[in-house]
Amino acid sequence: MTRNASVKTVLKTGLWLAAVASLCACASAPAPAPAPRAATETQAWAERVQVTPTPDEILLAVHATGLSDNQRAALRDLVGRWLEAEGRELVVTAPSGAGVMAAQVRERLIFLGAPAAQVRVVGADPVAAPEPVLRVGFVRHEARVPKCGQAWESLTATRDNRAYENFGCAVAANMAAQVADPEDLVRPRDMTPADAGRRDTVVGKYRRGEVTSAARDGKADGAISRAIP
Repeated sequence: MTRNASVKTVLKTGLWLAAVASLCACASAPAPAPAPRAATETQAWAERVQVTPTPDEILLAVHATGLSDNQRAALRDLVGRWLEAEGRELVVTAPSGAGVMAAQVRERLIFLGAPAAQVRVVGADPVAAPEPVLRVGFVRHEARVPKCGQAWESLTATRDNRAYENFGCAVAANMAAQVADPEDLVRPRDMTPADAGRRDTVVGKYRRGEVTSAARDGKADGAISRAIP
């Protein structure tokens, strides 16, 4: 082999090794994170809606004889507000020595329509709440609606191909004002438990090769009327 041939072989081998090394480096390097997408005008206004938690609670004096008529009426009104606000949990905070009355309050709340799983009794911190009273309440969420129309500009100025300043404000404000539970704007609601009985029935029919759908209701059949008007 001549000297020139040896040099060419060495160069080809070096180039091949460099190419392999570069491919390995590309394969092992992590992919760059995608850049965050800019919020649209409507999304920007929706982010300006502020949802603040506000406690709605009543204070009940501890009686050795149990709940008074005024306390029962106050609990009834509280449950009414809780149902209207679609609250998540009713909390009974009981001081030391008020366990019996706290249990009565819990039973009363359940009697008034609150599910047992959503009524919780907790002990009060004697340092933070030295007053011997029962606290019963829930957390209500309120949405602060943004003010629209503060800065108007010429709607005919479209040369920049951008939305005007108040675009999307009315949509965000109407949504915040009309939503039944403002907490839905912060997080989704908890899933309801599955119907295990219905699931076992359908799976049992499927395993036996039976029809799993409900029986057809004859009253749901429709027909064109032939009556003379």
